[in-house]
Amino acid sequence: MDTLRGQEISNEQDDFDYADHEAMEPPSSVGSDERRMQVRAYNYWASLLGDRTLPSIEDLSPDHLEDFGPNSVLLDFSTGLDNPAVVYLGSALRRECDVTGAIQFINDVPSRSLLSRLTDHYLQIIANAAPIGFEAGFLNQRGAEILYRGILMPFSSDGETIDFVFGVISWKELASQAVADELGREVDAALRSSAAPGAVAPIWADGPAAGEDDDTLDLSGMESPADDAPLADWLALARDGAEQARTSEARTHGALYRAIGLAYDFALMSEASPEDYAEMLADAGIKPQARSPLTAVVKLVFGSTYDKTRITEYATALEHAKSAGLGLGTLGDYLGEYPGGLKALIRDERAQRRSLLPPRPDSNQTARAAMKAAAPIDPFAIPTDGDGLAVVIARREADGTLAIVGALPDGSDLGQRVIVAAAA
Repeated sequence: MDTLRGQEISNEQDDFDYADHEAMEPPSSVGSDERRMQVRAYNYWASLLGDRTLPSIEDLSPDHLEDFGPNSVLLDFSTGLDNPAVVYLGSALRRECDVTGAIQFINDVPSRSLLSRLTDHYLQIIANAAPIGFEAGFLNQRGAEILYRGILMPFSSDGETIDFVFGVISWKELASQAVADELGREVDAALRSSAAPGAVAPIWADGPAAGEDDDTLDLSGMESPADDAPLADWLALARDGAEQARTSEARTHGALYRAIGLAYDFALMSEASPEDYAEMLADAGIKPQARSPLTAVVKLVFGSTYDKTRITEYATALEHAKSAGLGLGTLGDYLGEYPGGLKALIRDERAQRRSLLPPRPDSNQTARAAMKAAAPIDPFAIPTDGDGLAVVIARREADGTLAIVGALPDGSDLGQRVIVAAAA
């Protein structure tokens, strides 16, 4: 019997580590490597999102994703939900599913294969309009018990409709019961024969570290420089804060919020020393962006190789603070007091930006209006394929006749899918 657990993965992730999200917690038999693959896939999806509701399918190139591309599949729902087209199938998934030839639609995949299990999950993403994580177990086409974990992420061709779904899946084959029982007996025997472990104590049990609270974050030595201190001092302090947030075992929100606040303080001070700031950017090889100038500040403080999603989020927080007119030394506390914290602030800031954008034209209505106004096409001018077939759009005229007003180009993949759908 299959077991299934699926969850929506929203933007309300933990501020420090997407891998800590409960939706991505691995089952006991699926390790952290598998979990991290889905986390990296989610971070990639989020990096394509920007200020849009859905990332564009034009930005996705699965065959260029060396990390998880071989474990991925891209589905096209433009011809319907029941049997989406398989646009891309990674090499690792292809081997696991024993797929040797071309696969056009999801119904073409071998039964009881891992890919066939996606039908249990992909309708959830259409309903939720957000990435979902899932995990399940089943007996595959070879009779082996498989545990798999995956994430499905929505993409759009028009910015509004979910017509593509990108999935990344990892899996493990469980040992047979006989092998598992034998391993269990060997482990039990090893545990019985091993010496009992001694009590764990600090190397210097009564020294300065004795009784110290591991969750306490040491922020000593991070006092703000004097107002007339050089800009380099402010940058050094901000970088110390970023390092504290990265290396703190406590991984508290306070450490991160303080680091972002110090980055904001540096941004404010850089306005008074533009030449020094420009020199720092040049030395670090960072080019400021006119569209998001504070992104350069975040890169300078946290490092250019820092996670791109986090850089974008922290820059958004700095831009919010600047728009709100926050003063020196105030952003850290502001984030701590903001309902929902950093993630909620970013969500609200992006929603505010979207509300200021002009409304997007309805692409469906625009296309229909164009076809309603199009001049009729001479049927003899329409190209056909080798079988004499063509996919055309006809319009009912006032006299009841049908006029051909549009046609798909010869060799169009969409045209082939329409022919298949019409013949079904």
